[in-house]
Amino acid sequence: MATGKYSRVDGRKSSSYCSLATIVVFVIFCLVGIWMFMSSSIVPVKNSEFLSVETGNEVKQTLSRSDSKQFDDTSGDLSGAETREDGSGLSSKELGITNEDNSLDNLVVESNNEEKESQDSAEKNQEENHANESSDEKTESESGQKMVDEDDGKDRETNSRDRESNIETGEAENEGGEMKNKLHTESEESSDENGSESAESGKNYGVDGTADKLKHVGKEANLTEEKNGKNQDEHLELSADHNIVESKENNQASNEILPAGAQSEILTETTTQNGAWSTQAVESQNEKKSQQSSTSSKNNDHHWKLCKSTAGPDYIPCLDNWQVIRKLPSTLHYEHRERHCPDEAPTCLVPLPEGYKRSVKWPKSRDKIWYYNVPHTKLAEVKGHQNWVKVTGEYLTFPGGGTQFVNGALHYIDFIQESVPEIAWGKRTRVVLDVGCGVASFGGYLFERNVLAMSFAPKDEHEAQVQFALERGIPAILNVMGTKRLPFPGSVFDLVHCARCRVPWHVEGGKLLLELNRVLRPGGYFVWSATPVYRKGPEDVGIWQEMSRLTKSMCWELVVVKKDKLNNVGAAIYRKPTSNDCYNKRSRNAPPLCEESDDPNAAWDVPLQACMHKVPVDSTKRGSLWPAQWPERLEKPPYWLNSQVGVYGKAAQSDLTADYSHWKKVVSQSYLSGMGIDWSSVRNVIDMKAVYGGFAAALKDLKVWVMNVVPIDSPDTLPIIYERGLFGMYHDWCESFNTYPRTYDVVHADHLFSSIKKRCKLVAVIAEVDRILRPEGKLILRDNLETISEVESMAKSLQWEIRMIYSKGNEGLLCVHKTFWRPTEEPIKFAIV
Repeated sequence: MATGKYSRVDGRKSSSYCSLATIVVFVIFCLVGIWMFMSSSIVPVKNSEFLSVETGNEVKQTLSRSDSKQFDDTSGDLSGAETREDGSGLSSKELGITNEDNSLDNLVVESNNEEKESQDSAEKNQEENHANESSDEKTESESGQKMVDEDDGKDRETNSRDRESNIETGEAENEGGEMKNKLHTESEESSDENGSESAESGKNYGVDGTADKLKHVGKEANLTEEKNGKNQDEHLELSADHNIVESKENNQASNEILPAGAQSEILTETTTQNGAWSTQAVESQNEKKSQQSSTSSKNNDHHWKLCKSTAGPDYIPCLDNWQVIRKLPSTLHYEHRERHCPDEAPTCLVPLPEGYKRSVKWPKSRDKIWYYNVPHTKLAEVKGHQNWVKVTGEYLTFPGGGTQFVNGALHYIDFIQESVPEIAWGKRTRVVLDVGCGVASFGGYLFERNVLAMSFAPKDEHEAQVQFALERGIPAILNVMGTKRLPFPGSVFDLVHCARCRVPWHVEGGKLLLELNRVLRPGGYFVWSATPVYRKGPEDVGIWQEMSRLTKSMCWELVVVKKDKLNNVGAAIYRKPTSNDCYNKRSRNAPPLCEESDDPNAAWDVPLQACMHKVPVDSTKRGSLWPAQWPERLEKPPYWLNSQVGVYGKAAQSDLTADYSHWKKVVSQSYLSGMGIDWSSVRNVIDMKAVYGGFAAALKDLKVWVMNVVPIDSPDTLPIIYERGLFGMYHDWCESFNTYPRTYDVVHADHLFSSIKKRCKLVAVIAEVDRILRPEGKLILRDNLETISEVESMAKSLQWEIRMIYSKGNEGLLCVHKTFWRPTEEPIKFAIV
């Protein structure tokens, strides 16, 4: 039995007046309790107590869950699942509440604030005596509090089981009311300090997403008190209820407050439907999601291993598949340089070269790179005299030369424009294809003329030539003019360049040159700088005659043949026709025109055809007119989008404009300043699902280049990207990309992974991202929360650093930082020669 406020249990100084006051207060509380049970105009105490405690636990559980859910930024409302879990009689341990942080223990302390108010009249004459005895009472209070804690622990076990029964049967039990009365009668000590701390905790809590919910609950509690506060006793009772529910929890991480629930309104039909009792359908659905999430979490406990291959740190799964390459029936058409992907995409990680360090920043990287990042010297030995690459101490240096421009690429670039002024670098000519690029110095120096060059070469005996280009910060991919179409749409390049590219254009009916005709824009130029143009040896003369015959039958105009006296080389520059008149006047249909059913934009794994596509002449068709000059073409919607519907459902031109506005806002307000990315260290960027190229367009003012990839199962918007003066390629992300490991500083994926995982394993896609992303590079992912969670788990298993997580609704944003970590477990053997 609880003692009165001023009664003494140790036999020291007692007061008869204090005993009398204690008896009076006890009688008052008994009368109030009886009146509450008999009154029909006030909600039964048992239900109020039950629901108040439930509300308190409900908010606490929500806060606990919001701390653990890193993606949830809308924690203001309690979901049906959360309400179900909180109201089903879970133990304190299951709710994450410890003995030191127990809400009911704190309820006892808080309830004394109201008891003190009810006893003010009796205490006025005892204030002086109470002050003198405060030190003794402190000892007594601590002892009494400990006893109450023990009793409360027993009551909570009983009431936890009873409340579970109440939820199942829908009936309110009397134990809730009994516990409430016990709390009232056993209250011992009021603490102003506790009250102030609770208020301060409430202020701090406003930062959390549930602040609006808390304010709403507090309002309902006040309305209930107003409605039922007809006399002083009622007011005391409801005030006590209010303070019991507003108990304070002290946590090491944060201060939280549990506000009072809506004591009478919470039992109305509307509130009940949307409040503590969820439907069976919702409960079952949430349980299924929980199980799926648990299973997914277990599956994402990855154990990574290194790839052990002949290529070592330069492993490219689809180009180093020696099990298939060895069995090829022929290599006459460079089939061994083409893609041969393994049946199952690798999930191992490519090792780092010994001594690898962060790449040299652009523009210095154009001239020199770290030797140990690409530790290959064969090309320097073979091509050093042509100023391709040299070994200089701990660096590999690039004088800017090439086979056809030993004295520097810039002079050679200007020589081309002087030969044909209509080329107009950086204005009319913006996007270039460089065939057989070597170390891509031609493309590297075209940046100074506002030109983007898509450079490519095979992985052949010119050891690591494309890898050198990428490490320098110059766009390049691995590809070969073999038996398949290039991974680009038709009629997209403003100019195609070949400087001693070693491609036999004239053989087999000109099949390879016809492939260039497919990707070259009508009215575009082909620059051929090779020995047959300016040397008079028998072989060179024969090739020149064959090329002249072929280009004439293709209706290409030979604009000029001119010699560069400084480099002692020459170039022939051809122009593709802008109409079909020449085709119709040919005496022989050779090479033949392609069938009407042949789609010039179909390019993924499509065999080459020795035919030509007609030039579009309808002014509403793409290719009939030249794009606007750069940079106007970046923002001006293509003329041929007038009658089409865009990817997002609007008219295509409006769709494109809205997409560009969206990405400009995202990049300026989030990517450039909100992710901790040092963009001065970023040079090579890839957008794994580019759509209109809006992300790349928004980065136009930075010293970066973006490889825009349009997945093969996405809408074919790649022609629009080229029309805007950007570039890119098609790809299937269930397979490895045609690039060396450690290519990109930033990998961007917008709602790609959630769709790709329907066709292939997400873990293999992440392994590929790890392969192409440089150490200290960034992955920026936008997707649904389920996919964000999966990728976050895998990123952590890769020892990547989580730099940013943000969510809104079911959409999330994740930015992770790749580290230098590599696994030490036994490697997996792949592609061993």
